Amino acid sequence: MGIKIRFFLISILIISLSCRKDDNNPIAIEEADRTEQQVIDNDSLLGYFSTHYISNTIIDNQFVSLDEIIISPLPEDGVLPNSDQNSLLIDVIETYSATYLDTDYEFYVLRINQGGGESSPNFCDSVRVSYEGNLMDGNTFDSSINPTDFDLIATISGWGKVISQFNNAESFNINDDGTVSYTNPGIGVMFLPSGLAYFSSSAGSVPVYSNLIFKFKLFQSEVNDHDNDNVPTYLEDLDGDLNLTNDNSDDDPINNFLDSDDDNDGTLTIDEDLEPDSDLTVDRDGDGDPTNDIGDGDPTNDDTDGDGVPNYLDTDDTASRLD
Repeated sequence: MGIKIRFFLISILIISLSCRKDDNNPIAIEEADRTEQQVIDNDSLLGYFSTHYISNTIIDNQFVSLDEIIISPLPEDGVLPNSDQNSLLIDVIETYSATYLDTDYEFYVLRINQGGGESSPNFCDSVRVSYEGNLMDGNTFDSSINPTDFDLIATISGWGKVISQFNNAESFNINDDGTVSYTNPGIGVMFLPSGLAYFSSSAGSVPVYSNLIFKFKLFQSEVNDHDNDNVPTYLEDLDGDLNLTNDNSDDDPINNFLDSDDDNDGTLTIDEDLEPDSDLTVDRDGDGDPTNDIGDGDPTNDDTDGDGVPNYLDTDDTASRLD
């Protein structure tokens, strides 16, 4: 499997990233219609791609630094210089679609290096990255050249949609000075419409309704379980729309990914794990004997009444491994 690292919560809480939703106390204004704004944003991005270019030496290059990823405007004559060495962005970007807040969006990715690791982050995992954020006029509004850890659910929507399409680094090495070197990381540039960024809020030097450009390197990731119920957060996205805020099986005030009893049947999700213990080295009940535990650590494969709904989402199944 891919590289696994243990992230400390404190590292997430103290880091101030411009891609976070709550950075710099964004100031809300009266919102434009999201569908109408997306048309404006998309036209602006397509115009940018047709008038900016990048060196071909950047593509498929696992050794490139963020500083070397230079996007240049066409000269005044509008002719691509050294066409055998450079490419217009419109010719090398990838186009993706997503629905967010009932609005259909298009966003774009320049894939520089896929990454050599065996695993990729889920849209809601914790990741270790370096990045640089730019406005379309080229101004840099934030950056972290050194590897930084953060939770993708604490970022603007576009990040989880893009980072999850790249692989983690192939390997890493801890240097004598305590720094870490990574081999073959995922490297790319994301181009996000304002609707997948801050939209009608401003954040620091980012104006309202700004399309954003992020260069990034993806080094490592770790699967999140935000409510510690042994159901990974990405599996709590029951409708598969990459939005955790509309998955609430029991219609209580708490969404599934933060709810320790997803079906509100009085039995905690973690205790509805009844499958035979498959890991005889983990002492789940803490009695000093790892061989007598009930449950395999996965509540999603327990369906006592065989109706196709796992116990932790089925109010008819209240059996507990503690019974």
